[in-house]
Amino acid sequence: MISPGRKAPQAASGAGCRASRSRAARILRWGEHLLAIVGLCFVVWRLCFELIVMTSDSMAPTLRGDSYESGDRVVVEKITGWFRSPKRWEVYTLYDAEGTLVAKRIIGLPGEKVSLKGNQIYVDGEEIPRPARLESLKYYAYGNLAGGREVDCGQAYFVMGDDSKDSFDSRFLGPVAPGQLRGRVWRIVWPRSRWGSVP
Repeated sequence: MISPGRKAPQAASGAGCRASRSRAARILRWGEHLLAIVGLCFVVWRLCFELIVMTSDSMAPTLRGDSYESGDRVVVEKITGWFRSPKRWEVYTLYDAEGTLVAKRIIGLPGEKVSLKGNQIYVDGEEIPRPARLESLKYYAYGNLAGGREVDCGQAYFVMGDDSKDSFDSRFLGPVAPGQLRGRVWRIVWPRSRWGSVP
């Protein structure tokens, strides 16, 4: 007959193993949950946002950058486009004729006719007042707007750079189809001195 006292170490050892296995299972479950959250965040970011670097000064002074090293880092959000069309004066990203991702401001909307006279933008023959934050910008009647000519947007958007004397935009490329617009430029996140929303 085996003494009951000799079973106690074995029972204690078994309980310790079960506790260790239970802790390991909890850690694995937490790890799985953490990976799932990280994966979900990655998917949401890819679907809803994009981080780009400005490598052109064509949107100065709103957005600055003449190289990858010095350019503003900006967040582009795509959520707005799921619920409504772009609005006049908003800044959107698109690919230019050379395949470079650029940012331009929406000037003319589908169905409108755009012209430029004396630094003032006209839509369907009527002068369109600018928001106060954009009053300092000077627009140049180059390309298809030269000589007071009027451009029909058709089903597309007329876009221009804020530094319009040095911007390759709808004055040279024509209006931009809705499918070419990738997302609305939302915030500057770097450098820290320029952090904030994009007007």
